[in-house]
Amino acid sequence: MADSGGSGRGPPCPGPAAAVLRRWEQLRRRAAAAAPWARGLLAVVAGLGLFYVVLRMPLRLRDGLAAVTVFLSTLTPKFYFALTVTSSFISGLIFVFEWWHFRKYGTSFIEQVSVSHLRPLIGGAENNPPGPAAFSAAENETSRQNMPECKVWRNPLNLFRGAEYSRYMWVTGKEPLTYYDMNLSAQDHQNFFTCDTDALRPSDTVMQKAWRERNPQARIKAAYQALELNNDCATAYVLLAEEEATTIVDAEKYFKQALKAGEMIYRKSQNCHSQSPQHEAQLRRDTNVLVYVKRRLAMCARKLGRIREAVKMMRDLMKEFPLLSMLNIHENLLEALLELQAYADVQAVLAKYDDISLPKSAAICYTAALLKARAVSERFSPETASKRGLSTAEINAVEAIHRAVEFNPHVPKYLLEMKSLVLPPEHILKRGDSEAVAYAFFHLQHWKRIEGALNLLHCTWEGTFHEVSVYPQKELPFFIHFTAGLCSFSAMLALLTHQFPELMVIFAKAVLRVLWPVSAPSVLASS
Repeated sequence: MADSGGSGRGPPCPGPAAAVLRRWEQLRRRAAAAAPWARGLLAVVAGLGLFYVVLRMPLRLRDGLAAVTVFLSTLTPKFYFALTVTSSFISGLIFVFEWWHFRKYGTSFIEQVSVSHLRPLIGGAENNPPGPAAFSAAENETSRQNMPECKVWRNPLNLFRGAEYSRYMWVTGKEPLTYYDMNLSAQDHQNFFTCDTDALRPSDTVMQKAWRERNPQARIKAAYQALELNNDCATAYVLLAEEEATTIVDAEKYFKQALKAGEMIYRKSQNCHSQSPQHEAQLRRDTNVLVYVKRRLAMCARKLGRIREAVKMMRDLMKEFPLLSMLNIHENLLEALLELQAYADVQAVLAKYDDISLPKSAAICYTAALLKARAVSERFSPETASKRGLSTAEINAVEAIHRAVEFNPHVPKYLLEMKSLVLPPEHILKRGDSEAVAYAFFHLQHWKRIEGALNLLHCTWEGTFHEVSVYPQKELPFFIHFTAGLCSFSAMLALLTHQFPELMVIFAKAVLRVLWPVSAPSVLASS
């Protein structure tokens, strides 16, 4: 047998296949050697063929339209009635489903499917929202300008899980935090306290798993395992301070240990952060840990009554990391200064942070209103004001309250104790009810301390904003309006077709004349 493993350049095998191959090779050579006029003739023939196809297409299209017109012209009124009823029924079902989906999930199902599945298929750009931002000082100045005002933020005054939230659960047997809130916190912790180089250190690898654990006891156990591997693991002390400590005193002890370890690691990261991108990421993570620990230590001092010490720690932290305004440390400072009744210092902080380039908050707006109300509330009387009119100072106070209530209309009901307070969540929605709860939980005492402030708030709010709408109010999606209109229109056509069948047939034929003005008249005339 011949060797079949050769290069294929041997003599061809005899038979019909070989003859066909030889014939094809001869034709290919002749075509390649043909004169230019032959190739030009071939191009002309191809052009004529294409021209014939282009001329033939409208004729076929016209024939198709004529066939469709004949078919539609032979339809009876019963068909049009069934068609409109079916269309109305289907659009009604879609409308009901869209409404149910919007009421339950707050979004349009059709719009969600279009954005999530259809847009990538047709090549549209998918706008993925950025994940929770870390405490990186270098990135916050840019993100400050692009931060949307109405979004979920971490509560700057959030309580301690072990020392405060858990006590509520022990007493009432109810969970103080929602699963959604705790899931957001878990994402924050993974963004704040982990980085790509954690795999190089066994203790940080253990803590990476700890932040992803849902069971609190599993997280605490992992933190102790990390400390066994490395006694200077700052994030392990942070977790124990947040979740295992049952008192603020115990939490403060853990945070002091975290501060000692965090400062040492932070200095090491500063010395080698320029060596590689991995070292820069590690420096950002170590900065996050250090800022978080110092802030929580200041909050511990505030809760333990060492308010001046807390104020100093917050001022030092803001001075050391001036670009971290997005962390809203100034809101912690405002609350502490109000407790000291240092209203001049409060005004100085407001002058710096109540700026149009910074995102507003209920703490900023209502504290500014409180200071304006403080100047006039003690002598304010609605009866007197209605007789003589408002003074300039009173007008300023009323305008400040207007501004605050327009920003978040939920706050007055909590400050006026028309709604019961609950423990504030770990995350808040700006201008929403959760922000109102978080603000009133810490600031109600400051409004009560200033005589007449709540009375002025009540008079202004009741007279102007008593029937204020809930903000943010969800607008009905476009497809709910569209399906509702389609259902109504189809139902109206079905009703008209049922009541006036002959008239609706004439109407349908008139529509056909508009849609197909060339072929429809003759066909409809013959029918």
